[in-house]
Order: sequence, then C-alpha cells, then structure tokens
Amino acid sequence: MAELKYKFTNDVLFKWLFTKHQDLLKRLVAGMLNVSVSSITEFVVTNPDIPPEAVGEKFCRLDINMTVDGQRIDLEMQVADEGDYPLRSLYYWAREFSSALKEGGEYIDLPRTIVISILAFEEFECEEFYSEYHALEVTRHALLTDRFCLKYYELPKLPEVTDATDELKLWLNLFSAKTEEDLKRIEAMGVSIMKQAIGAYRTVTATAEFREIERLRSRARSNEASALGNARRKEKAEIAQKLISRGRPIEEITEDTGLTREEVEALRDADK
Repeated sequence: MAELKYKFTNDVLFKWLFTKHQDLLKRLVAGMLNVSVSSITEFVVTNPDIPPEAVGEKFCRLDINMTVDGQRIDLEMQVADEGDYPLRSLYYWAREFSSALKEGGEYIDLPRTIVISILAFEEFECEEFYSEYHALEVTRHALLTDRFCLKYYELPKLPEVTDATDELKLWLNLFSAKTEEDLKRIEAMGVSIMKQAIGAYRTVTATAEFREIERLRSRARSNEASALGNARRKEKAEIAQKLISRGRPIEEITEDTGLTREEVEALRDADK
C-alpha cells in the first residue's frame, strides 16, 4: 500500500488545508459543535496565517483559533504523546479565555471558550474515542458555568466508518488515513464533502509553497526533538553523577537511569 507522504495529522498540512478552505473548516467545526452549518451566523478564523519565521522556530504551535457565534474555539491537532496533554489543553483554554477580557470589560462578557483536540494517540483509559469535559460540582453534577469546555477525539480508538451519513466520523477517519488506499476507500463512499476535502488535500500538498513551509517545520521538529533529547540526557547524567558520588554499583546506575555502562563509566572517570 502506498503510504501518504503527508498525513492529515501533520500540523502544517492541517492548518494550511483548513485555513485555505474555510468552507471545509466551517463544516468540520459545525459537526464538532453538533450544530448545523446553516445555523452558524458568525465564523471568523482569527489566526489564518502561517509565518515562515514562526514555523521554523522550536515549539511552534499551529492551532486554528476561531470565533463562532460569539464563542472562542481553539482547534488543535496533536501528533506526539508528550505525557502532559490534558494540562497543556487546559493551559490553552485558560489563555484563550483570559485573553478575551478586554481592559475595562466585565466578567459576564467573557465568551464560552472551547478547546477541541484531535489526538493521534490514546490519552484516556476508556473505550470511547470522544471525551468532553465541563466544570461540574462533584456530587450533584451541577454545571458551574457553560464557559468551560474541553473536547478530545482520540483517533486510534476510532472504528472504521461504514455509515456514509455519519459525517463527523467520516472526518475523523479521513484524519486517520495513512495510505492512498484509505483515501480511495473514503472517496468511494460517495460523500460530496469528503471528495471536496480530499481534492483540497491533493491540491495543497502539490504546491511548492506548502512543501517549503513543511520543510521548515520538519527541521524545527528535528531541532525540538534534539533539544528535548539533550535535556533528557543531561538530566540522566546529573542523576548518575549523584549516584556515583554515593558509591552505587554501575549496574544499578544503568538500570535506574537508562544510561549504558560505558556512559556511566565515562561520567565516573570524569569525576576523578
């Protein structure tokens, strides 16, 4: 099977595709908010640009921020499981919510703020692919406020869709596509909006402009991975040095830190 060079979980592709084709984005968001597209009267993408200088920076986020009928929506595509995503998404919500309060404004004017996260990994210990969180009282389950909402879609838990009328699952299956055969299977279902989305995908990924932005992003990912790897190695080395100073056997140090025997011996010899 022919592997897709660019998958929909690619954050550059995801943002490029849906900010260039906002009719598709509006349709997707309507499904995620469980409203009809025709009922949406206000739909504004507030960060449509992808500055090349920003993409080339480490730790760059490529989320899509929107105002939808007075609500603030932050749409995130998250590929890597870095172990702290619920806290990160809560931080994203807090930043969006608090930044909505203008100088001299009143708290009552703060908008409903929703962070929607599409995850390419499993996050929660449940079978369901969709989880939604609100601020509730723990015994009465009374809603504290409607301003808080976190939505998560875990793609690995998604069943293969066979119902052509379940548009949201079709979108999520599209995002899960890994091969050309996956795209053709979705196209063969004959759903117009999916054909439009796949056509837009093929157009976008063929452009030199997208490929250059993706090249910069790929380099930034490598730099980020290298920075994180160096930080982890430094942390392990510091732990190993403490254990060496306490006279711990090399075998125990390698087991506790994950360093090789040669690395531990080099640290020990450097301290002499």
